[in-house]
Amino acid sequence: MELYTLLRQFADSWMLLALFVFFAGVILWVFRPGSSKTYAQTAAIPFRNDSKPAEPGEERK
Repeated sequence: MELYTLLRQFADSWMLLALFVFFAGVILWVFRPGSSKTYAQTAAIPFRNDSKPAEPGEERK
């Protein structure tokens, strides 16, 4: 059996399954309960210190 054929069969079967499981895991990780607070804080980063630049070492919470 040629190497290409072997790799093609592997990619069509087990690798496809592995990548689908990885994708489903990422989706479940993103939409897990309690993660919305983390993502809301991350989304607000560009709007912090709107009136003046942050001082070195200064961080709002």
